[in-house]
Amino acid sequence: MLQNTGMKNLIQISIACALGLCQPVFAQDAAQHNLPHTTLTVGFYQLDVEVAQTSEQHAIGLMHRKSMAAQEGMLFIFPNSSTQCFWMKNTLIPLTAAFIADDGSVVNLEDMKPQTTNSHCSTKPVRYVLEVNQGWFAKKGLKAGTQLSGKPFTS
Repeated sequence: MLQNTGMKNLIQISIACALGLCQPVFAQDAAQHNLPHTTLTVGFYQLDVEVAQTSEQHAIGLMHRKSMAAQEGMLFIFPNSSTQCFWMKNTLIPLTAAFIADDGSVVNLEDMKPQTTNSHCSTKPVRYVLEVNQGWFAKKGLKAGTQLSGKPFTS
């Protein structure tokens, strides 16, 4: 019975895609690669980051990407400060999440494993979360308290 139901679901999904009903998912992924960019400075280092500001952009994040250049990342901007939690479902690359206060200071860092659903949360309310390749901060000796600068942050 389960195999039959599974086969029915597969057929229904195949028919939906053939009718063009799956295109919005692919359009979402394509749109996610056209996010605005900004430059963040961390000490002597610079990062070119994509900026995710909408709920849809937040939900997609870096999902399904197979790689990210060493000096790149994604900055999530939320409308209000609150405890922010991230997970890695459908994210293929290991990341470090930097939870960042309004003034650009790193509140805490969390290493995240690909394709997991463990929650990684800020230790206090924040408006910004920066995802970079895992180990980027550690390799540069940067930790909580590190100051980032760039357009999004106020002094």
